[in-house]
Amino acid sequence: MKDELKEFLAQVVAIPGISGQEGRVALFLKQWFEPYVQEIRMDSLGNLVMCRRGEGPEPRPRLLLTAHMDEIGFLVSKIEIGGFLRFTAVGGIDARILLGQEVLVLGRSDVPGVIGAKPPHLLAEEERKKAPRLEDLFIDVGLPGEQLENVVQIGDPIVLKRDPQALSGESWTGKALDDRAGLAALYVCLRSLERVRVPADIFVVATVQEELGTRGATVCTFGLIPDIGIAVDVGFGEMPGLPEEDTIAMGEGPAIALGPNIHPCIGQDLIRLAKEHHIPHQIEVAPGPTGTDARAIQISRGGVAAGLLSIPLRYMHTPVEVVQMQDIISTGRLLALFAGQLDRAYLEGMRCY
Repeated sequence: MKDELKEFLAQVVAIPGISGQEGRVALFLKQWFEPYVQEIRMDSLGNLVMCRRGEGPEPRPRLLLTAHMDEIGFLVSKIEIGGFLRFTAVGGIDARILLGQEVLVLGRSDVPGVIGAKPPHLLAEEERKKAPRLEDLFIDVGLPGEQLENVVQIGDPIVLKRDPQALSGESWTGKALDDRAGLAALYVCLRSLERVRVPADIFVVATVQEELGTRGATVCTFGLIPDIGIAVDVGFGEMPGLPEEDTIAMGEGPAIALGPNIHPCIGQDLIRLAKEHHIPHQIEVAPGPTGTDARAIQISRGGVAAGLLSIPLRYMHTPVEVVQMQDIISTGRLLALFAGQLDRAYLEGMRCY
């Protein structure tokens, strides 16, 4: 499983897919997930909706599992004289990390480029004291203006370009691990259930446009009408300079969220299963709506019982996000255990308010 997961992660992280432009990622996922589901389709917003039919009596419980496939990125906003590109952000971009980064402009063909700015030697004294602003940066693709306009247009998407890489131990680094690591956990879940009789219908959805406000999860939850929905996303991995209460530990399994966004039965049952099956886990307190698909799941239609698992990740929204492989596997295993027990009796017993 671990070698297979590494291959999956290395490939899916490299695929460009900013919010609203996730099609390439969806095509890749379809190839990997198809052997483990009975139905697979794309909805009108671009969510990849996959279903593993249960074997219990009708009406079967409906379980929704989501992870988002979009990543932060940019759009071309202007083509400058001389062939330079100005750009605007899609999602939560921190301009401090952009200087000197490689990018890929997805025009009529994929065009590599670099993000440049004034050399430090030529900065005014006041400029040296300030972080660069997005509007001060530009992309150089090495083409003169007349050639560039033949391959790039205003509105074309741009992604950060960074090859994924294994670090020492179990760590893995690259761009878009938020939330391709969650997609990897969903893959582990389905692989773990391959020979297991499951009473519930499981809807596994790779959602779109999470970085712009959980739009994909809003649409798919409304359409599927699940009984329970669990989102898989990433959380802030511990690192120097961050308060301990705002982070989760790397290598200690997924963080199980507790709070008003989470149905108490689901949160407590995930903890119980993790303890019974010796799956490393930790607790994440979420005192308000989470910034994840779980927020959209909970308030869809008349309300859906929601849960959230967070994979520890360092350096969120940078090209060098870091996760640990075992945390992804533990997350997928815990999801599979929850799915395997879900029957009508479980739903009828969810009265713990």
